[in-house]
Amino acid sequence: QVQLVESGGGLVQAGGSLRLPCAASGLSFSRYVMGWVRQAPGKEREFVAAISRSGSSTNYADSVKGRFTISRDGAKNTVNLQMNSLKPEDTAVYYCAGRGPIDYPGTYSHSYAYNYWGQGTQVTVSS
Repeated sequence: QVQLVESGGGLVQAGGSLRLPCAASGLSFSRYVMGWVRQAPGKEREFVAAISRSGSSTNYADSVKGRFTISRDGAKNTVNLQMNSLKPEDTAVYYCAGRGPIDYPGTYSHSYAYNYWGQGTQVTVSS
């Protein structure tokens, strides 16, 4: 009964911003590393960002560093992705993902690290 529900997707012009919230339920939120993964048409799933259980550590794909910010709110059991300076190449379905409660032995900076997934939300960036 673990459920991750993303929202906030839509159409935005290049250079614009979007904020994607993800609501988590059915899990002990503080025990899970949370992340965002995206999939563009015709491409494999690509890691975007991850945040530690405490929120004190984050990691980003090189393609989004300096533009995207991941955060989490333990009181609300939510993880957020703030996306600024959006580019057409950011167009993709964005998935909220979680891994836990036990540590993953490898890197969290890849889609294969995560064992729980949201349904995805479409982000389209026009030029």
